[in-house]
Amino acid sequence: MRCYLNPPRKVFIMGVSSCLSPTLDGSVILEVDVQPSAKTQGITGFNRWRCRISVAVKAEAKRGKANLAVMHVLATELQLAPSSLSITAGHTSRMKSVRVESASVEELVLRLDPLVGDLNGP
Repeated sequence: MRCYLNPPRKVFIMGVSSCLSPTLDGSVILEVDVQPSAKTQGITGFNRWRCRISVAVKAEAKRGKANLAVMHVLATELQLAPSSLSITAGHTSRMKSVRVESASVEELVLRLDPLVGDLNGP
């Protein structure tokens, strides 16, 4: 028997593509949430609430060390040239926008899905 006072809710699950935005010049903006001074380093998951990729780095958030570590992690994990990445917003914040010049949205989704697929949770 169904309860009409509490009908089933529609659940919308945001995918990795929600943190990627194409730009007019053909590059892509990747939204990132950074955890500095972590014990391990790498892409740790996808934050559905903020629609951002979570990245942990061992470097401290002092004098741009964490920013350089984020760029290194993203370049390594996504198999991109480090010169194709740049931080466009959030230089002093944990929430950053990273510009990717050498890949399309579709390519980045294909590279990110296996990295965060098991880490998404229910």
